Amino acid sequence: MIQRIIHRLFIVGFIVFFISLPLLAQPQVEMVPFGNMDQWVDRQIKESAIIGGNTKNVYEIAPTAVINGDQPYKNMGGSPWATSNVMAKVAGITKTNTSVFPEKRGNGYCARLDTRMESVKVLGVVNITVLAAGSIFTGSVHEPIKSTKNPQKILQTGVPFTKKPVALQFDYKVKMSDRENRIRATGFSKIADVPGKDFPAAVLYLQKRWEDDKGNVYAKRIGTMVTYYYHSTDWKNNASYEIMYGDITKRPEYKPHMMRLGVTENYTVNSKGESVPIHEVAWGDENDAPTHLYLQFTSSHGGAYIGSPGNSLWIDNVKLVY
Repeated sequence: MIQRIIHRLFIVGFIVFFISLPLLAQPQVEMVPFGNMDQWVDRQIKESAIIGGNTKNVYEIAPTAVINGDQPYKNMGGSPWATSNVMAKVAGITKTNTSVFPEKRGNGYCARLDTRMESVKVLGVVNITVLAAGSIFTGSVHEPIKSTKNPQKILQTGVPFTKKPVALQFDYKVKMSDRENRIRATGFSKIADVPGKDFPAAVLYLQKRWEDDKGNVYAKRIGTMVTYYYHSTDWKNNASYEIMYGDITKRPEYKPHMMRLGVTENYTVNSKGESVPIHEVAWGDENDAPTHLYLQFTSSHGGAYIGSPGNSLWIDNVKLVY
């Protein structure tokens, strides 16, 4: 009798164990702070009278607030997000650019990223036309912008981060420009065509960074996820992209746009308070732990001042999967 009871308990336990396995294997999903895109700061900045004196709305992803005036913005409320929305002061003229907007979606909001042209023209003082892509990224911007030269130097790219997620998940929508080629407009040189179509993109780098005694910053690439969008599409919810670890160049999923080390130059602020480039010098391996997360969504993939006006990318509910 006792043997039968033990036998039955063993069978029941065995069945319960295997039924529980799928539950134990369920991935853990964490929203990136403010990744639901429901909270925005509305910076209401009055531009200089010489260019019209209009008050412009410059949006940031952070706890809901309204800020009046042209004070430089610093990340608020623990938000890791910066945007391509900026305030510039060039030749004494206050000008803003807004290429990232909150847009109503369901009961909340999403982020709309637009590629557009922005101009400042004052006879005899300044004549600047730049292409501005809509971009949101983990990091910060050093305001006010005083020049269009070396735009990467005004950014602090990435935030401290030590986890190793397996995937990035988010909702997105795409509208593609019908231009076959891109344009390059830096503000000071002639607007020129750039061969190739413009693509919205999502980029994630996990880096292990360190600083030498001279203040130079170096990094190993620990994890990589880069994807381009080639066609217009309606909302795609819970799109999930694997984060690949270590040297990914030999993997079948590797594509040139996933970027070899050192191809792009990102900046950070070192321990001396200086803005310095991040030198990616090696691939990490699967045992390395990251120190920083760089996550970016952009309406144009080609870098500063290159793109196609009319491209748009909508982003919502940004999560990391473990």
